[in-house]
Amino acid sequence: MQIINESILEFENYLASENHLPQSPSSLYEPINYIIGLGGKRVRPALLMASCAYSGGQIRDGLNAGFAVEIFHNFTLLHDDIMDNADTRRGQATVHKKYDVNSAILSGDSMAFIAYQYLLKYNPEISIELIAVFSRMAIELCEGQRLDMDFEQSEQVTISDYLHMITNKTSVLLAACMQMGAIIAGADKAHQKHVYEFGKNIGIAFQIQDDILDTFGDASLIGKKSGGDISQNKKTYLYLKALELSTDQQKEELLLLYNSNADNIDEEEKIAKVRKIFNTLVVEEYANQLKEAYMDLAISHVRQLDIAQSFKDELIAFSEYLVKRSN
Repeated sequence: MQIINESILEFENYLASENHLPQSPSSLYEPINYIIGLGGKRVRPALLMASCAYSGGQIRDGLNAGFAVEIFHNFTLLHDDIMDNADTRRGQATVHKKYDVNSAILSGDSMAFIAYQYLLKYNPEISIELIAVFSRMAIELCEGQRLDMDFEQSEQVTISDYLHMITNKTSVLLAACMQMGAIIAGADKAHQKHVYEFGKNIGIAFQIQDDILDTFGDASLIGKKSGGDISQNKKTYLYLKALELSTDQQKEELLLLYNSNADNIDEEEKIAKVRKIFNTLVVEEYANQLKEAYMDLAISHVRQLDIAQSFKDELIAFSEYLVKRSN
């Protein structure tokens, strides 16, 4: 994964080379620097920059757009943590816990607009295309987040509903990163379509793996408390598949445990009981099979790209890394 690794290194150097944010008022920008400084895999800017290189441009051409998507991604995490009342992010205190909720909201709002400033650093024709893709993605992402919240209160969620929700909430950002990199490189619409579809489908696989890790992963590796989706009544694929496979008794127990009014159930007890049902029904294996299917679909678009075979091999290797990671 040479190009992607080079993109990550180039982006980290870019972050360290200069201060990309104003200094005053510090109460506004310090929380932004804090969450950006918590690190992360830098998957999104790396994909954008690598896509630019794969599409005929240079890695460095994607730096400003890479910063735009990274700061936007962290903005969504900042607001997600408020909505989820999460205590930790990447093993550290969330912004609203370290500072306060109002600071987190306002700093997050600023991050969304800062992203647009960095997309405007390209020539007007490219900037217009980038902003069109970025704005569509941002709206879809908000739709996905709203659906995710709505699903917590609904018992009428299907697996199809879940896949639509995670497509908007997670995968459209990866898809947009791939397309934006291709736009900066001047690639044609057919090429843009294939890289977008690659990003979208690998993003779905990525989210399914994220759901698996949230329920079954090692908290010390994933950087947050395990079982959070269960605590918050998230209608993940694991839960929905369990309902589909369960006996009447298991279904009744799951519905009771996921009842938002079931305040008398201890959180740790709830997580343990749900995990036990999931394990009995082997839903993790079903989730892995679905994840692999979306990875294969993503790879099918890579194979149709008119790029060097070495570039295709890198994208395929990166796909496997994303969907088989342990954190």
